[in-house]
Amino acid sequence: MHNNQYSCKKINVHRFLHLFPQITFYEGKSFTDRKLEVRGDCDNFQDCGFMNRVNSIRVESGAWICYGHPDFKGQQYILEHGEYPEFQRWNSHNDHMGSCRPIHMHGEHYRIELFEGCNFSGQCVEICDDCPFLQSHGFSKNCINSVKVYGDGAWVMYEEPNFRGRMYVVEQDQTPPCRRRVVNYF
Repeated sequence: MHNNQYSCKKINVHRFLHLFPQITFYEGKSFTDRKLEVRGDCDNFQDCGFMNRVNSIRVESGAWICYGHPDFKGQQYILEHGEYPEFQRWNSHNDHMGSCRPIHMHGEHYRIELFEGCNFSGQCVEICDDCPFLQSHGFSKNCINSVKVYGDGAWVMYEEPNFRGRMYVVEQDQTPPCRRRVVNYF
């Protein structure tokens, strides 16, 4: 990330829905043509007999990270419960998508610390709720170089204010409670 006008928000998933995540991809707009139903990690849509052309998506349950290329690579798209009748609705510029995985949620406690410097140094700001503009929380530096995620949730970082621009998911490890995942992400 190169400027200081970031935003971030926690991913909200109904507590019981994350146990059985399900997403359906459609080749055509408005949920038409061939479809691919996914209930877990899918590292390559073509291995499932589905081309990488996706024009609409229905998220039945859970929250998902979808990737522009196979093997969880390329542009990330974060999709929560709902319908996306055309690719512009998930902020894509084209209909290419190659892999996806559910975002694992474990509870309701969320907290993230953002650091200016590498190795958790420099100015730090703690966020506990959606933040459309980091400067409103006192973060005045022009870059984020390290992140600590605490608690039960996952966060989406955006390169621009008001939850716009390129997205990055930062989530906790699946480790015992009271542990935290430390991420050098940017």
